[in-house]
Amino acid sequence: MKQVLHIKNMVCNRCIKVVKEELEKLDIQIETIELGKVGISENLDKDQTDEVRSVLNDNGFELIDDKKSQLIDRIKTIIIEKTHYSNEKKEPVNFSEVIAGDVGYDYSYLSKLFSSVEGITIEKYIINQKIEKVKELLVYDELTLNEISYQLGYSSVQHLSNQFKKVTGLTPSHFKKLKENKRKPLDEV
Repeated sequence: MKQVLHIKNMVCNRCIKVVKEELEKLDIQIETIELGKVGISENLDKDQTDEVRSVLNDNGFELIDDKKSQLIDRIKTIIIEKTHYSNEKKEPVNFSEVIAGDVGYDYSYLSKLFSSVEGITIEKYIINQKIEKVKELLVYDELTLNEISYQLGYSSVQHLSNQFKKVTGLTPSHFKKLKENKRKPLDEV
């Protein structure tokens, strides 16, 4: 692998598909692709990089160049993967250990960096992602609130309900009764 492209807003499997298709149209050989990251078999020159940047922007993505932005995007990707793309019961996740271990930096540094750039703490970002997952599961109406609480690793239904109301201003049951969709795309959470 010659070069790794870091891509902002690449938060789901459809995103991976779109990025893969667009890069293949540009005849860029992909070696690996995952949320937020594409390994390619060649080093891009400035014109190729500009072309990739333009195609990504046209599709709602952004090529990330600087190291700090890459770290923040990696933190977000870890949180999204752990929160949204695992269907088994979530054991309580120690996000500080997982993030520090995966990214390879001290958590206190990452926490300060994230807060200074994003304007919210990592913890608040995690809560926001979990609440979006709760909204999704409530809209699907396949699980009880107790099952949702268990699946997302909450200590109790009451804890989930309190956090949900604090973030949304609604109780989960009131949210469920609303017919309009109050969900947000993951890249806007």
